[in-house]
Amino acid sequence: MSDTIRAYFAAFNAGDIDGMLDCLAEDVAHHVNEGQVRQGKAAFGEFCAHMSRCYREELTDLVIFEAAAGTRAAAEYTVNGTYLETDAGLPKAKGQTYRLPAGSFFSLENGKITRVVTYYNLADWIKQVAA
Repeated sequence: MSDTIRAYFAAFNAGDIDGMLDCLAEDVAHHVNEGQVRQGKAAFGEFCAHMSRCYREELTDLVIFEAAAGTRAAAEYTVNGTYLETDAGLPKAKGQTYRLPAGSFFSLENGKITRVVTYYNLADWIKQVAA
């Protein structure tokens, strides 16, 4: 299953939303750091399109951990980004760059991701882009 996770992150770094969606189950549950759980590939795709408008990000230092049964995985990485367009309720975007440690947790079934949970320190991000 780590091939699915690797493909997901490779698509993320390539800005390939369709490639990310190919890794997901139709009924994927997307738990974001701040906000409500999104259900389904369509909602995930809308979220990704919004994020691509507001942020350009590359993930580095990627380490993937997989449970023995292959149904759960986790990843730790560094987010290297540029804030492109002001996101509602957040500081004004002026092309600021940021670097954050982050992590994601996954559930998998039949080679597809059924759950994505992502964590990062929002206060740290705000401090970096508000400076």
